[in-house]
Amino acid sequence: MKRSATTPRIHASHAEGSSRGLTRAPRPLQAPKAPPRSVRPTTVAADMPRPTRAAKGKARSASMPPPEASTATRELALAIATAGIDKKAAGIEILDVTGKVDYADFLVVMTGRSDRHVQSIAQGIEEALRRKNVRPISTEGTASATWVLMDYADVVVHVFQEDARQLYDIEGLWIDADRVAVKLDEGPGRGAS
Repeated sequence: MKRSATTPRIHASHAEGSSRGLTRAPRPLQAPKAPPRSVRPTTVAADMPRPTRAAKGKARSASMPPPEASTATRELALAIATAGIDKKAAGIEILDVTGKVDYADFLVVMTGRSDRHVQSIAQGIEEALRRKNVRPISTEGTASATWVLMDYADVVVHVFQEDARQLYDIEGLWIDADRVAVKLDEGPGRGAS
């Protein structure tokens, strides 16, 4: 039998099934066979649907205690509220959102009477915290001063004019958040708001 010129010569060591072969034809991938029905577990739990990710998260959150904010973060929120009181801010509230959001532990919300008052409150907060060597990561809204947002990492400050505060209703969004009591000192230079 004559070989064709196009048929390559294959050495015996390269043939499939040879123990010394360098290349082998790839085996087709097959799904693993299911065990026979008699081997499968017959318990009810095996036939029940698996819990979804949301259900797993609820189960974990029910068993794990809620995270707590550090004392230093709470003190920072109170220092911000005190600086707002010094600048005659109204309606100061500290919302504890620890474990509810990932961007902050506390939201401090307060109101100024006008754009100049809002700017003055924001500057007063920044100056009071600068004396404690704490600087904001960012500050937004000082140009228009209808809503100034100051980010102090774990504490976010919202200084609103009254109309903007009612429109955005941060307290209504966080109705389930705990409130931290703000003590109004009646000492010299401080008045109740």
